[in-house]
Amino acid sequence: MRYLINLVLATLDFRKTTLRTQYFISLLFTLVVATGCYLLSGFLGYRVVALILLVTVSLTAMVFEIMPVLVAAVLSALVWNFFFIPPKFTLAINNAEDALMFLMYFVVALVNAVLTKKIRQVEKEAQQKEEKENTLKLYNTLFNSLSHELKTPISTIIAASDNLQAMSDKLTELNKYELVSEISKAGLHLNRQVGNLLNMSRLESGFIQPKKDWFDVKELIYDVISQLEENLKQKPFRVSVQENIPLFKLDYGLLFQVVHNLMHNALTYIPKYAVVSVRAYCREDRLVLVVEDTGQGFPDDEIDKVFEKFYRLRNSGTGGTGLGLSIVKGFVEAMGGTIRLENMKEGGAIFTIEIPSELSYIAIAQKS
Repeated sequence: MRYLINLVLATLDFRKTTLRTQYFISLLFTLVVATGCYLLSGFLGYRVVALILLVTVSLTAMVFEIMPVLVAAVLSALVWNFFFIPPKFTLAINNAEDALMFLMYFVVALVNAVLTKKIRQVEKEAQQKEEKENTLKLYNTLFNSLSHELKTPISTIIAASDNLQAMSDKLTELNKYELVSEISKAGLHLNRQVGNLLNMSRLESGFIQPKKDWFDVKELIYDVISQLEENLKQKPFRVSVQENIPLFKLDYGLLFQVVHNLMHNALTYIPKYAVVSVRAYCREDRLVLVVEDTGQGFPDDEIDKVFEKFYRLRNSGTGGTGLGLSIVKGFVEAMGGTIRLENMKEGGAIFTIEIPSELSYIAIAQKS
């Protein structure tokens, strides 16, 4: 119940309102509750009303600053005295027990407001400490990962460039071609890692806003394959696209990166004998993309962690920053879709993506 209340209050986010607005809302809330209790005073005893007003002050203390809460506590005590404690419509209290109860009510209301403020301060400090520890952990993970991932291609580019400059007259055309190829591969690797960092930064900042336009998913898949041509030379792959699949109105760039990261991840880590397959079809008003392989799959106890930032499988060896799959998940969710990872019984892993989309069969009609 407490979790549900906190969730609702966090959603409303009253703490960001101005102090003047907090005064207004806290006083209005107290008066509305008091009015309701007064209308039901024939059924409610004044001691029950005291408990209801205390709960009202407690709820106010959970979302507002200390001063509006203290004012609400004083108001609720005076309202309770004037309208509910006999004799009504006067601040006089003739009964010693009622006087003591009024005093205790006043003290409890004030203490409740102060303690709630202290609790919120402690929670805020704990949250800031946790965020600082997470930031430090994230920085160390990022530094350790990128120190290798960025250093390796940079070193390759520098070494190959030096050889081309210093030994140009002694190198054969084949040697020059191989060095240029090494520079190209290292440059692509470097570009991919920097691109992953930029994409993760966009996700973290909430900057990504999908730009939807019509496109042919088959063309998108083959565009990805064209960019991964070097990786696919030594690995068999299959493409299966539903016949007469409609055009989809989605963000081409985001979806391209999703398919690219999934295929690159599979091609990097599966054994040489394994086959990578990409399937696409339309189910109702959703694009379904499936990327699967016949490799060894993922450890069962790590499947739930593979989409986490910088997470790398324990037995994955060197290489990789652990950003590729977390970016995939972030991009898919940015387009309103879902992604699911499962191990296949016969071996291998299967990623299933479903994204709701507008459909168009215009291109199919023109072809027919």
